[in-house]
Amino acid sequence: MSATRLDQAIEDFLQYIEVVRGYSPHTIANYRRDLSKLLHFCESHEIHNVMTLNPSLLRQWIAALSKQKLAAISIQRHLSSTRSLYKFLARTDSQLDDPTAGVKAPRTPRALPKSLEPDQVSQLLNHPSETALMARDLAVAELLYSAGLRLSELVGANLNDLDKNDKVITVVGKGQKTRIVPVGRPAIVAITEWMKYRPIGDEALGYDSPLFVTQQGTRMSPRAVQDRIRRLAIKHGMTQRLHPHVLRHAFASHLLESSGDLRAVQELLGHANIATTQIYTHLDFQHLAKVYDAAHPRAQKRKKGGSSA
Repeated sequence: MSATRLDQAIEDFLQYIEVVRGYSPHTIANYRRDLSKLLHFCESHEIHNVMTLNPSLLRQWIAALSKQKLAAISIQRHLSSTRSLYKFLARTDSQLDDPTAGVKAPRTPRALPKSLEPDQVSQLLNHPSETALMARDLAVAELLYSAGLRLSELVGANLNDLDKNDKVITVVGKGQKTRIVPVGRPAIVAITEWMKYRPIGDEALGYDSPLFVTQQGTRMSPRAVQDRIRRLAIKHGMTQRLHPHVLRHAFASHLLESSGDLRAVQELLGHANIATTQIYTHLDFQHLAKVYDAAHPRAQKRKKGGSSA
């Protein structure tokens, strides 16, 4: 196998994942596209044999892909396709060196969570409850933002989980971990208003019944909450496509911006690892950077093309 031409090895591999592994046509097309680029690069460097490709040449290929403005995640896929090819070849030639060993693709930049500015939150929430649906949807949105709940935590909340007197709600988060989260006065008011319209009363359902229900009295599903939040945003003129998790992100970033207490935000969000919470420090820095660019004299001078050197 070590004398196999690279082009033939690629065709053998593609046939293997189609016939033996049963990969979908879409997946096979992706592999073919990635490995065709590898073959083209190798042929341009007079590399025709599977044995001749080495880590140094692979790094050159990755650099070339990067210069073509391919996204980091796309380059990672190209390298993964090459790694799969050589794993296939190693099935019949255990002596064949894997040129992908030790070769790393560029890191994928961690996407910052989308959030809302405080005035956008006001645009969404500062409205009267005109109907039962509006009362429920506003209460849902208020609680998501006030307590920073996950979507699953919100739909899983029951009547007896909310303590209006102490203004807290008990939720079950990831890993079935329970935590108690403060609930702001606007959310308490909104939920109280919603309870006036709730299709089936407390006495009929019992205190373990859902906090938020449909018009038929059944627990709201995650998809239903997503749809109602999206509709609420559209109704109030918001151009951003709004997902319930964006309100959780807004809760975290606004709280961190005001308090600077990362550990407290971690506890309120129910993050097991503080590294998960630290991404909100990047959001906070973005806010500070915007303030700096808008207000600092040096920033204004730099914008006009001046140099301080």
